Amino acid sequence: MMFIEKDCRNYIEQVRRLKLGEGDAAAIQSYFSRMQASCFGFYFSMDLEDESRLKNLFWVDKRCRQAYKELGDVVSFDTTYLNNKYDMLFASFVGVNHHGQLTLLVCGLLSVEDTNTLVWLFRTWM
Repeated sequence: MMFIEKDCRNYIEQVRRLKLGEGDAAAIQSYFSRMQASCFGFYFSMDLEDESRLKNLFWVDKRCRQAYKELGDVVSFDTTYLNNKYDMLFASFVGVNHHGQLTLLVCGLLSVEDTNTLVWLFRTWM
């Protein structure tokens, strides 16, 4: 069976990837709670599994909320961005400003891209 150096590097990276552990959800919640207390208009929501492990995460700040009010006529939703080291998809809602530039409106990290997860994400956004 043939393999190239890139195959080896990909395998090593896959083995080294960190997974979200039990304390990670509490750490993220603590960080985002501090952000919410110090930054008016910051909002986040976490979707946890039965063992209190992080399943999905949603966050938006005041600037993004204002941009959505002004630029919410056309919104693009994308989950095709690269997975991060925790094997979670980065989900973004993007609008276009008056100069034709993309503007980030909402962010999320998703454990899987299935119907239930997307329904949770869109309901949280609305």
